[in-house]
Amino acid sequence: MLRHIDIRHYALIDHLDMELAQGFTVITGETGAGKSIIMGALGLLMGQRADAKSIRAGETKCVVEARFDIAAYGLAPLFEELDLDYDDETVVRREIHSNGKSRAFVNDTPVSLSQLKSLAPHLIDIHSQHQNLLLNDSSFQLKVVDAIARSHDELSRYAACYGEYMRVIRELESLRRQAQKALEERDFAQFQYDQLSEAALSATEQEELETELDRLNHAEEVKSELSAISARFDSDEYGLLQSLKEALSSVRRIARYIDEGETLAARVESSLIELRDLGSEFGAMYNDLEFDPERKRQIEERLDLIYTLEQKHRVKSVAELIALQEEFEAKLQRMDEYDSEIEELARQADALHAELEAAASALSEKRRAVTGEIEDALVERLSYLGMPNASCRVEVAETEGYTSTGRDCVSFLFSANRNTALRPIADIASGGEISRVMLCIKALIASKSELPTIVLDEIDTGVSGEVANRMGEMMRQMAEHMQVITITHLPQIAARGAAHFKVYKADTEEGTTSNIRLLTPEGRLMEIAEMLSGKNPSESAIANARELMGA
Repeated sequence: MLRHIDIRHYALIDHLDMELAQGFTVITGETGAGKSIIMGALGLLMGQRADAKSIRAGETKCVVEARFDIAAYGLAPLFEELDLDYDDETVVRREIHSNGKSRAFVNDTPVSLSQLKSLAPHLIDIHSQHQNLLLNDSSFQLKVVDAIARSHDELSRYAACYGEYMRVIRELESLRRQAQKALEERDFAQFQYDQLSEAALSATEQEELETELDRLNHAEEVKSELSAISARFDSDEYGLLQSLKEALSSVRRIARYIDEGETLAARVESSLIELRDLGSEFGAMYNDLEFDPERKRQIEERLDLIYTLEQKHRVKSVAELIALQEEFEAKLQRMDEYDSEIEELARQADALHAELEAAASALSEKRRAVTGEIEDALVERLSYLGMPNASCRVEVAETEGYTSTGRDCVSFLFSANRNTALRPIADIASGGEISRVMLCIKALIASKSELPTIVLDEIDTGVSGEVANRMGEMMRQMAEHMQVITITHLPQIAARGAAHFKVYKADTEEGTTSNIRLLTPEGRLMEIAEMLSGKNPSESAIANARELMGA
């Protein structure tokens, strides 16, 4: 149940503090006093969209905080599912900043709006004035049936099947699109692969061929230079070897007359041997070097193929071409696997469809089983609320396909008068009739659920007199099993409350503020008397108020 509300700097509210109790609480106040502001603040705790314009003038942020006692409602598994720390006393807080940013907290732990929206409906059910329009919404009517049928388990099983089935269907459709696209691209991919494969590329061949071609292109120049080098070694008159031989003879003639003569002679002889070897190598290189025009042509053709492929595929190396070849090969292999994968997914889809059909049937069966109970309960409650000739029928029709909530379409048909054809509520019900139908539905749901708190915002629109009195009594009876908070303009309903708050405006030098106070028994009496007759109620009005409160 909702224990405490604290609102700071929201719209006309500077600071509003409410301590709430179990049972039936009513909130009254003149039009424009700020009752709708309180509803807006509670809406923030439900995860509704935040607007920086809601911050009170002159302030930088507003804060709405509520404390709930949830010890008796078995919500620990939900907290675990939402990855939140559970506490029997749970505090939900929402902060709105002037820069438009919003933050939400559960027990001082930051949470996303998604988490907040998942948790809030299990803490409090807020019925705003606009929700009467939901009676015309088939999805709302379906939720009503599910609430009465207590089909949470069946709906969860169905939702799991539906989610898995739709995942496989989406994957299957995507795979079929890929297969079709691959089929259209197969000839191109095969051609590209074949061209690269036939080229029999090697990662290092481009560099090797370019080096060999460079040698072939300079073969004549190299041979000419080798010839000149060999001549310098072997010339009889001026050759290096001849000159070094003569130098060696001279050194030997004087070796015994100079220091280290023999050593120097040995070094000259060693140099002579080295030069003789070099001369032989250069000569061999000259003799071996031949220009092969056919080999040059082959290299040029091979390099031309490589350059063409690189330009075509917009790459800069043979290694990249080889990588592309491998990609085309993998793509072709993937194309060959599509048929088997599609076949396997289709088998999975068929199996899941059978599970989905069984889950949908179980869910539909549970829904259909309570339609009679809903019809009887609504007729009984509507009769109590002054509609003795009301009749209704809950139709559950099968939809063409599966949806996230099953394959059922629910329609509430209604007639307020005897011998009048049943028609959709949207077609025939007046504002007062819709209010009564909605209250009966809320009362019926409350009798079947374990919701801690329900807030009813002017659900009494369009009714008065004895009907209003009975609506108040119905709310009081609801409050025997749950906490009911009602915002009302009707004294008949206000008189039924166990606790009574009044919202009022106050003008100060700082501006206008909306405030709230818990009324004393005497204050309640005067408030209800004023609701009956206006300001400065007469003794008669006070007596009527006292009578209403004692009813």
